[in-house]
Amino acid sequence: MSWRASRSPRPSVSSRPQAADLYPHDYDATVQCNVREQDPDARPVIEGRLPSLDGYDTILPASLIRNVRAPMIMTTFTEDLDFRGKTVHPVTAHAMSGLGTTERDYATSCPGASIAKGLAVRGEEVKDAAPAVEERLRRTGLQRE
Repeated sequence: MSWRASRSPRPSVSSRPQAADLYPHDYDATVQCNVREQDPDARPVIEGRLPSLDGYDTILPASLIRNVRAPMIMTTFTEDLDFRGKTVHPVTAHAMSGLGTTERDYATSCPGASIAKGLAVRGEEVKDAAPAVEERLRRTGLQRE
């Protein structure tokens, strides 16, 4: 999970919120963690301080999709920062769910933000997705030709 913020098409900052309790490597343990995080009140703790979004107007929160939604740590992230006046462009990697509920979830957890159309990339295609991502960035004015 990561996010990128920019003041204009060029300047940006990138961060990877890290869970205070690391996600397990074991598949079954990961599935159990995912089940616990499906609770709408789950808020995994993020380790360390999150950077301020002051001075940035565009945010690209990027995560995978689990059971049609971003992991709940992304809700911890969005609820802990002030997104008023920002434009949020969700980016997801998925198996079958596309953007899932991210646009709706971010509309709820980022009050005062504009939620732009997101970009969903199939997990198997992530390593080859650079052209699609660059095209989306150009189309939205976040990257110049």
